[in-house]
Amino acid sequence: MDTQQFDALIIGFGKAGKTLAVALANAEKKVALVERSPKMYGGTCINIACIPTKVLVNAAEHHQSFDEAMAHKTTVVARLNEKNYHMLADRETVSVIEGEASFVDDRTVKVVAGNDELVVSAPQIFINTGAESIIPDIPGVDKPFVYTSTELLDRMTQPKQLAIIGGGYIGLEFASTYAKLGTKVTVFERGDALLAREDPAIARAATEALQAQGIEIVFSVDVTAIEGESTATIRTVNHDDYAGHDAVLMATGRRPATMSLNLPAAGVVTDERGAIVVDETLRTSRSHIWAMGDVTGGPQFTYASLDDFRIVRSQLLGDGLYTRAKQKTLPYAVFMQTPLGRVGMTEAEARATGCEIIVKELPAMAIPRLHVDNATTGLLRAVIDANTEQILGASLLCRNSPEVINIIKTVMDNDLPYTVLRDQIFTHPTVSEALNDLFA
Repeated sequence: MDTQQFDALIIGFGKAGKTLAVALANAEKKVALVERSPKMYGGTCINIACIPTKVLVNAAEHHQSFDEAMAHKTTVVARLNEKNYHMLADRETVSVIEGEASFVDDRTVKVVAGNDELVVSAPQIFINTGAESIIPDIPGVDKPFVYTSTELLDRMTQPKQLAIIGGGYIGLEFASTYAKLGTKVTVFERGDALLAREDPAIARAATEALQAQGIEIVFSVDVTAIEGESTATIRTVNHDDYAGHDAVLMATGRRPATMSLNLPAAGVVTDERGAIVVDETLRTSRSHIWAMGDVTGGPQFTYASLDDFRIVRSQLLGDGLYTRAKQKTLPYAVFMQTPLGRVGMTEAEARATGCEIIVKELPAMAIPRLHVDNATTGLLRAVIDANTEQILGASLLCRNSPEVINIIKTVMDNDLPYTVLRDQIFTHPTVSEALNDLFA
């Protein structure tokens, strides 16, 4: 079988991969981009995560029906998927290849699509295959009413009762959204609290907000089996059984998608979770192979993947100075009905550094704009270094927090004191102006 030769081979149509393909094509490189599913052109965010889930969040906020929300979601995803495909496929020096990629050696990859097979080789290879759902080994997970987050987004009929196994960020976003759309939701959480990585006060406030939506949360529970034919009964240890669910979402975490790549053939080292081990420049154990995004085991956000692209671009096409060590603070958001925006340290993390800190707190009830919006649920907290007056971290649980948190991040990244926000002039009435009071 003949081997097709390229200057660069990118495995995975994620944010870093597709952006790198454009940059290399602009530099007159011949690029192959391999993606195993046409449904994933554009990456996880566009097709099965950020965009479709936020379409549903928006629909719920505007009181659209489930059918209207799903129809709009399908239209938006199809539009963006097609746009992303043509962004690359229409370029003369880029070849988009559909199929499952696996390494033959450290410069050669076999691509299989059905009965078709293709061999591709390049002196530089970039892995951007993302992450995949972790499905626990319990009886019943193969039943037709049990879904991953990807599969649930493809279900076009609304569940009447939805059981969510796992109270992490993905599970809680789905819980809040489906509850808002009218589904009865029960969350099963192994721990004794939600959002274990968050400030306890924020986690408690978020839990109360979810319960106020009518979401039932069962704590300290191990699910031992999922039984039933047309509806699910959740069997648990030391708890009552829970029956009547016509859909079950397995929100039990995600892991780097490396299982099918045959990385040992390329000499690429992974850790115990299957994440590809990389250095400060995102090179793997083979210096001509890079890994970017979720597959490295870092934060699973599309904008983190985009910043990984910037590191690789710096190495290939720039001055080579931008590395992981120079990456700025990474904000994130959880899009519940009362959303969470977070950046930097919690109070406990800041105290663990040994520095003297100041903790600022403001109830969402104190923000005039939220009275206008009838959305006064929530809590805002910030941690400040008492000596430098720089912000160490902030957690904003309130409407518009996914936007406002970026203002705090900008101040942190530029090493400015918290007083910049205390004394800033903001428009009124907005949630942003609450930063005056939070940092007062």
